[in-house]
Amino acid sequence: MAGIYIHVPFCKHKCTYCDFVSFPNRMDVAEAYMACVLKELEMRGKELEGRTFDTVYFGGGTPSIVDPKYIYAVMRQIKKVFTLSARPEVTIEMNPGTVSEQKIAMYKRAGINRFSIGLQTAIDEQLADLGRIHTVRDYLYCTSLLKGENFSADIMLGIKNQTQEDVRKTIEIAAGSGAKHISMYALTPEDGTPIYTDYLNGELPDGDEVAALYDFGCNLLKEKGYHRYEVSNFCKKGFESRHNLNYWRRGEYVGVGVSASSFMSGRRLLNTANLDEYMKCILSGFFPVIDSEEVSVQDAKFETVMLGLRTVYGFSPSEYQKTFGTDWKEDFAAAYKKTRQYLVEEGDSVRIKDEYLYVQNMILSEYAQ
Repeated sequence: MAGIYIHVPFCKHKCTYCDFVSFPNRMDVAEAYMACVLKELEMRGKELEGRTFDTVYFGGGTPSIVDPKYIYAVMRQIKKVFTLSARPEVTIEMNPGTVSEQKIAMYKRAGINRFSIGLQTAIDEQLADLGRIHTVRDYLYCTSLLKGENFSADIMLGIKNQTQEDVRKTIEIAAGSGAKHISMYALTPEDGTPIYTDYLNGELPDGDEVAALYDFGCNLLKEKGYHRYEVSNFCKKGFESRHNLNYWRRGEYVGVGVSASSFMSGRRLLNTANLDEYMKCILSGFFPVIDSEEVSVQDAKFETVMLGLRTVYGFSPSEYQKTFGTDWKEDFAAAYKKTRQYLVEEGDSVRIKDEYLYVQNMILSEYAQ
């Protein structure tokens, strides 16, 4: 199993918490940029001939802000230069303030069959404070266009002035709109973002308050039939994100576009985050890679354990032994001794106990040493 990630770095307005590579004032180069994406796909297709890809994911930025004909052209190019599986999962991230019936129709014609919608919160005042360009009404309109489709909703915890009742309302709106998948994640105030000032001023909920909101949200989602399969991801049965599962299972993926990363043949590659430099490289016939690193055996062992333990499925000790020729408990003897009380070892699976999944970073940090 392998995935393809396409980075569309344009947006109408940068949210106060956004630390992603995105450009709110560069829509004038969107056409040129997307042409470069087509060229990079062609270059990568020749290099990766023979591989089969199971997922495609358009992320950003805001992929839904560009003309949908560009998304259609990218999908046509992917089908031309790559081999896709019989039923690939094809996802596009969307901001509810940028969608239309015509866009959705073209996405479907392009082969997109999964939609990831950034709701964040069902409180309009909080959306405005986050710098979001949409309202709850926009979200409901967006989901009305996707009735019966496979779509996911993003929910954010740790927003300024957020209460348990706010989280309840947000989850009820997301679930009631027909979302098959809900991502519920904690806001991370990154240095350099506007919201970091709120964090420094103590205006955001503290860690204990966010943990309480998370526990409340988990219980409500469970009541509504969403099972947790990763610390921040919940879904109806059979609607896990195959693209994200591939990441957590340490599967291969190729990233296309500015700042996109790849993991192929045991190497990690990273494209430049400079938009002009990216386009200049592609137009000159060069890959825009600024970092290429072969993953060491020790790093591969850590990633296998760390990524597996992020999910409720954990990882397989027998697969670990088969891959590396060593026993994971011996490789991580000190970490295992410190964390074994947080783990469940059943059959050929090791996972973090449900009640400790939210604090998995504390547990996994032991394995990084």
